[in-house]
Amino acid sequence: MTLLRIDASIQGPRSASSALADLVVAEFSAARPEETVVARHLGQKPLPSEAWALAIAGSFTPEDERTPEQREALELATTLAAELRDADAAVLALPLYNFGVSQHVKVWVDLVLAGAGPGARLLEGTPVVLLTTRGGAYGPGTPREGWDHSTAYLQRILADVWGADLTVIEREFTLVGVNPALDEFTALADQMKQAAEDAATQAGKTLGAR
Repeated sequence: MTLLRIDASIQGPRSASSALADLVVAEFSAARPEETVVARHLGQKPLPSEAWALAIAGSFTPEDERTPEQREALELATTLAAELRDADAAVLALPLYNFGVSQHVKVWVDLVLAGAGPGARLLEGTPVVLLTTRGGAYGPGTPREGWDHSTAYLQRILADVWGADLTVIEREFTLVGVNPALDEFTALADQMKQAAEDAATQAGKTLGAR
């Protein structure tokens, strides 16, 4: 069994989303120490932003007429799609940035789509845990309600386009303790953190028991 882990945080060791992914993977590996974990960190090693356009252009170019750059981009796109297709389970730590997915995640999604081909259900029935974090609060009644343009998009791609058996774990107010303007929400933020950690731990146990 192969577990694919994708991270996209730019926060390094301070990453809230990666911390949740660590919990999932730790529980999975404790239950299945012999299994392989394939990791790709889009934030630490970003994919080249120009690769998507090159892959698309290359796909419409006869093979013997493709440029070296188009060949390289298509090979990368195929590799990324294969990582998802070959995974028996996946853990995706993809935080909200500037009200949407980061450029790193968007390039990854676009390249996977280019490498998979039209209509490919790369994750059909595959258990996938999506861990998404937000610095503020975006729920009903908050000033930022409706400003999260990341979570619904990721659900569409992962579940509706790629067919994943999706579990979504969300944590808000990760900037409490960092931004003094949010200090009044400390107790609520602590509750949200604990709830997300409990959910991540359970998700890891569930993956390990499959």
